[in-house]
Order: sequence, then structure tokens, then C-alpha cells
Amino acid sequence: MKKDNKINKREEEVNNLKNQLARALADYDNLNKRTLVERQNLSQISSLRIVIKLLPILDMLEDAQKHLADAGLAISTGEFKRILQEEGLEEIIPKIGDKFDENLEEVVEALEGGIEGKIAEVVLTGWKFKEGLVVRHAKVKVYLGLTHKKGKVSLTN
Repeated sequence: MKKDNKINKREEEVNNLKNQLARALADYDNLNKRTLVERQNLSQISSLRIVIKLLPILDMLEDAQKHLADAGLAISTGEFKRILQEEGLEEIIPKIGDKFDENLEEVVEALEGGIEGKIAEVVLTGWKFKEGLVVRHAKVKVYLGLTHKKGKVSLTN
């Protein structure tokens, strides 16, 4: 009987140690995953500071390109955008007629007419990280919409 008790106690101790080891390995794996996510977040934050400063320069280059239609300037702005994309950013380019999305866009003007909540004009494209963090919302003009009341046309909010 004493031998069986000793064997049972040892088996119990071995099982406890196995469980502790499994928990420790799982904790270590979770720590590695958290550390990786934190590193990615820190990288985004450091990129964010410089991107915020560079986006107005890109906007000026694109405006100049619209007026000058210069091939060299087009190449430069294309390279600028390519580098931003390599850094994990993507451009937010709303389309006229799309439904306004407050998560990606900012209304700079509300226009009479059209279908309520639909984009009437894109003033400025936006940028976001592919993982979702918006760096700059796209600036858009949106229709207020029209409703008919007793033969009269009135604006709706």
C-alpha cells in the first residue's frame, strides 16, 4: 500500500509540474505576442509623427502637379506615395456618390440637393495605417438631401 501511495503522489507531482510547465509556456507565448504588438504600435506611433508632417508637403506637390502637369513631378509624387505604402499606410480615396463614412471621412461642407449622406465632392484624400489607425481623414463635401412637404422642397438635417 505504501508503494502505491508513493507512486500516486509522484504521479500527482509529475502531473502538477507538467501543468505548471504548460501554463508557464503559454504565459511566455502570450508575452511574446504582446511584445510584438507593442513593438508594432511603437513603430506606428513613431511613423505617425513624421507622416503627419509630410502629408501637407505631398498635398502641395499634388496641387502643383494638377497645375503644371509635369512628368518629373508626377514621378516624385508617385514615389512619395509608394514610400508611404511601404511604411504600412494606404490612401483613403472616397468616391463621389459613396455613403459618407465618419470613420474615414470628415465633412468640410454640406451641400443642398442630392441624396442625403452621399459624397458630393472629395476635397482631400486621407491616409490610414493598413491596420486601421486613421492618420488623416479624407475631407469631403456631403449632400444634405431634399424632402418634399406639401409641394414644397425643404432641406433635411
